[in-house]
Parts: sequence; structure tokens; C-alpha cells
Amino acid sequence: MNLKSQYASITMSQNSFHSSSPLTLESGEILQEFDLAYTTYGQLNAEKSNVIWVIHALTGDANASEWWSGLIGEDKFYDPADHFIICANLLGSCYGSTQPFSENPETGEPYYYDFPQMTSRDLAAGLERLRVHLGLEHIHTLIGGSLGGQVALEWAYILGKSLQNAIILASTAKTSPWVIGFNETQRMAIESDCSWGECHELAGQKGLETARAIAMLTYRHPTDLDRKQADGTGKLDDFRASSYLRYQGQKLAKRFNALSYWTLSKTMDSHDLGRNRESVEAALQQIEARVLSIGVDKDLLFLPEEAQHISQFAKKGIYKEISSTAGHDAFLIEFEQLAYILKSFYLNSGD
Repeated sequence: MNLKSQYASITMSQNSFHSSSPLTLESGEILQEFDLAYTTYGQLNAEKSNVIWVIHALTGDANASEWWSGLIGEDKFYDPADHFIICANLLGSCYGSTQPFSENPETGEPYYYDFPQMTSRDLAAGLERLRVHLGLEHIHTLIGGSLGGQVALEWAYILGKSLQNAIILASTAKTSPWVIGFNETQRMAIESDCSWGECHELAGQKGLETARAIAMLTYRHPTDLDRKQADGTGKLDDFRASSYLRYQGQKLAKRFNALSYWTLSKTMDSHDLGRNRESVEAALQQIEARVLSIGVDKDLLFLPEEAQHISQFAKKGIYKEISSTAGHDAFLIEFEQLAYILKSFYLNSGD
């Protein structure tokens, strides 16, 4: 990677992009117009060759330097002094982009439960609109984890030679029945909330708390909970694991809403890079960029062999693995391992 470009300065900018052109979705529904909130760090160099595009996970936002603070920021691996880093809030999410509580231009009222079904391919199409708007002809690195990795794979297919490197963390080319099953149990929890179906932002909030607690069991590994949440002998109630999961549920419900969670979990379920492209393997082989697929040895959600499958069939694919008891969430936590893997990847490419 280029060091301390004379054209770069450490600046942060929060912006919003409005598309007035209709976006036809895979479902056949049409999003007549939409907004994407996005954040940029640093500046483009003269050649516009230093773009790092980050895609957040299920409940993330555009402020990548906050939720990936160990990887993005001053003197971190992706330093705004060297790179132009951009992260956009995905369609359907509730941090500034068009989502279920946004106004439906056809009715003048919020979408609520009429918000259209979206796939990872649709989300990638939205990001492509933003790329064209910004005049970025070339992306040096596209990086995302979990749902963000799914969207990154779809976009890598679309971008062709306009993308140099795709880094896919703890993700998959096609969502497994295992993941769909976990997501469905979470939506069942939301449905069981007596306020679900009402038209206000707190609808399904208690159900969302339960959904998040279920999700946390897939994001972590039993070893991690045993190490951090185990109780001493003789306890009959009020276990640390219980209070931990309740806390995580309440924490998410304070910053997210059930309708966006519902929408994006459905998006994750529908992910299939091979849909209408012969097969997953054939689609992976069409990606022009170098693909680094990173798995986590103790990931119980997106299994390491799913990440290996991506690298096996991408024509320029490489597989590396994070070792961590944190499970799926290791891609958000194990910064030292990530930095080591990324450094080796770029050195071997000559970047």
C-alpha cells in the first residue's frame, strides 16, 4: 500500500446520496427513489487509486472507524492519511438510508410493513449507484464481513475489472439452511411481540431483544461464554450468561428497530451469488478481483468451510483463517490477526 501520500489528509465527512432513478429489485418490486447515508475518511489521491470501500454487517452503520476502530483510523492498518475510506449505510438499515420508516413516495406515508423485499444483490446495486455518483472508476479494496461480505461478493461480481481486491470476512457465497433457520427463529421472536404489526418505531421492540439474544449465541462460541460468563458453584438462578444475553438484547433494541432487523435478516436469507448465473461456483469464477476469503476457526454461524469454498472457486482466490474463541464476531475483534493477514495479502500482490 502507498505510504503517507502527499495528496492525503485525515478528514472525515458524513454525507447523504439521493437517487431519484427507480431501482428495480430482484423481487420485481421497484424502489422509486432512495437515500444512502455514507461516511468518508481521508482524501482521494491524484490517481484516484486509494479507495477502500467498507461494507458493514447486519446492525452496523456508516461510521466504520467506530465499530472497526482497531482496523480503521490514524496509525491503524487502513489509515486515512494513506487511503480514501468510504462506508455507506445499507438500504433497509435505520442509520440514515432508506428503510421501513422512510416515506413511501407513492403514498406520502412511511413504508412500515410494505417495505420491499431486498436481496444482497439489490443492496450491491444501491452501492453501485453511489459509486457512479462519486465518479470512482476504480476501487482498490472492497471489504466486508458477515452480511457485509455477502454484499461485497455480489458487488465484486458486478464491478468486474473496476475492483482490484475483495476481502470477504466470515461470510458465504450462499446462505445455508442453518443460518436461515437461526434467522427464522429470531423473526418468530419478533412476531411474538404483541406490538408487532403496529405502525410506530417501537413496534416489536421486546421481540427484537429476544432476537438479539438468540443471535448472540450464534455470534459467539461456547468456549467464549464459558470463559467470560461462567458462574461459581452452588448458584440456582441469576446466572451471568442470562444477564449477559438480556443486556445484549436491550442494548440493541435501544439503537435499532425490529422492522429493519426483519428486513436485513431476510436479505441475508436470500443471498445466493449463483442465482440466475448457472451456479455459485460459476459466479465465483467470474469475479475479476483478487479475493481474500477469511474464515474463523470457531465460527458457528458461517462455517470456515464456507469461506474456503469462496477461495477455492474464485479464480484469484486465497483463504486465510482467524483463530479465536470469539466465534463469528472474531472479524470485529481480532485486529492483530486481521492486520497480519491483510499485510501478507497486500505484500504478495505487490500493493
